[in-house]
Amino acid sequence: MRRDFKELNRRRFPLVLLWLGITAAAFGNAGFAVAADPLQGAWVATKVISDGKPAENLVGHRLTFDGGNFQIQSSGGQIIFAGTTSIDPSAKPASIDFVNTQGDAAGATWKGIYVLEGETLSICDNSPNLDAVRPTAFEAASGSGHALFIFERAKP
Repeated sequence: MRRDFKELNRRRFPLVLLWLGITAAAFGNAGFAVAADPLQGAWVATKVISDGKPAENLVGHRLTFDGGNFQIQSSGGQIIFAGTTSIDPSAKPASIDFVNTQGDAAGATWKGIYVLEGETLSICDNSPNLDAVRPTAFEAASGSGHALFIFERAKP
């Protein structure tokens, strides 16, 4: 009986490997990386400073990451911007780029940095002035051309 069980497992093992290979190919490496990406999901802006001034009109906007895509909605639910993102968590500080494909910024790329601390996501980027360089600190002083966004993870 024990010998039959070993023989059965020996025959099944290649089938299990084949199944794992087909599954990995179907989902691709990005499918597995997305599940592990802590930025995925929806975030709500709680504080925004743009070029040294509070931007209260942006508080309540919703930023959603879905795979390599992003979408920004107004507090009323209207899609304002959308496109793709690329992140480099190994950069110091971690970098993020937003390549806009929809909205008034279509064709523009915002270059920024981010930090995730628990359920708070901070992003500083050059969205107010595309000629400004990528920020190196989480500040948006007057004349910097940077915006600092503080987000909290959206509640389901």
